[in-house]
Amino acid sequence: MAIVNSHFATVQAKEGEDSAQLLADIEGVIGQCRRCALCEGRTNVVPGFGNPAARVMLVGEAPGKNEDLQGRPFVGAAGHYLTDLLALAGLSRDEVFIANVLKCRPPSNRDPHPDEIVTCTPYLRDQVRAIGPEFLVTMGNFSTKFILKTERGITRLHGQVTMAGRFKVFPVYHPAAALYDPTKQVAIEADFRRLGELLKG
Repeated sequence: MAIVNSHFATVQAKEGEDSAQLLADIEGVIGQCRRCALCEGRTNVVPGFGNPAARVMLVGEAPGKNEDLQGRPFVGAAGHYLTDLLALAGLSRDEVFIANVLKCRPPSNRDPHPDEIVTCTPYLRDQVRAIGPEFLVTMGNFSTKFILKTERGITRLHGQVTMAGRFKVFPVYHPAAALYDPTKQVAIEADFRRLGELLKG
């Protein structure tokens, strides 16, 4: 492991702050956000969901159609697969926190635009600060490139632990991509098994 940047070095809860309350406050602010054009087409914001004291925080790309309708991350087919992947690591959804780089669905599930990432990621930083996880599991290129401040792709980085500040970053393929590519399924399942071993160690 090598510290590649200090991107998240000071992102941590202060003494006496309650993680659950901080997350609720952040969610409230996200719910009112109109800082970019994505707010115009959303049904719901999708701030994130899970355990405020999670050791593992998973970060995806952006909400899809089902997530926009329900206001929760990873509730479609990729979400069901993610539940299975977590089980390979000895984890359940109740034990982790799941969020995305963007909190609103891009039209037609297109890729996030750079300006949208810049606008929205302060919320993600606040969530990381509130939770203080041991591992940040970045799912796919967008979350991996943002958190590691790298242009290297997920194909080269998946399954490797890298330090970002005080956090262990563990990139994996996005579950949605793996659903349609058997070679990625083999890799992502192996990576989640390794995550389980890292948590035990």
